[in-house]
Amino acid sequence: MLLHQLLQGKRLVLASNSPRRQQLLAGLDTPFEVWTNPNSPPEVYPSTLGPEEIAPYLAQQKANHLLHRLTPEVVLLTSDTVVCSDGQVLGKPASAHEAQQMLRLLAGRAHTVVTGVTITTTQRQSCFSSATQVRFAPLSDEQIAYYVERYSPLDKAGAYGIQEWIGYVGIERIEGSYYNVMGLPVQRLHDELMRLLTSSENNISTT
Repeated sequence: MLLHQLLQGKRLVLASNSPRRQQLLAGLDTPFEVWTNPNSPPEVYPSTLGPEEIAPYLAQQKANHLLHRLTPEVVLLTSDTVVCSDGQVLGKPASAHEAQQMLRLLAGRAHTVVTGVTITTTQRQSCFSSATQVRFAPLSDEQIAYYVERYSPLDKAGAYGIQEWIGYVGIERIEGSYYNVMGLPVQRLHDELMRLLTSSENNISTT
């Protein structure tokens, strides 16, 4: 059975303001709704978390913030992405200056992009994360300034979008999911949704 068939009678909801995540989820060929949330919780996390634990933690916090809106037919997706470089966690830059600083830090080096995803229904909640290794070629200050000025990547973790100009000229190689770097590991998400929905169907059929 295909995913869109398993979702019949349900409402798949993506709680995200990100047009990239909306575009990626649309690639699964299944209808979904978008919940935008101007009052989403601040992206803060316990200092005891390791770099690869932060994104799934934040995704779960976003989901828990919306529990009051769930109804039995809703399958809610929340997500968060962080960039990790030598133990330093890079979220979204607060200014163009900070964006340039982040890109100088990433230039000529490898880093890890971690996206956390939470799937929530009224019956259960499932959390997972996906990590991709990315290596940038050296970047000149001129290249960095051009990208930040032209593309204004203030809404992107690590201050870059792999699908934009900086990705074409700057990324030497990746290991892992390309779409994960864009903000949603859609292949893993597809499998997790299939597993959750199949399990739900089996539970219903045996009661």
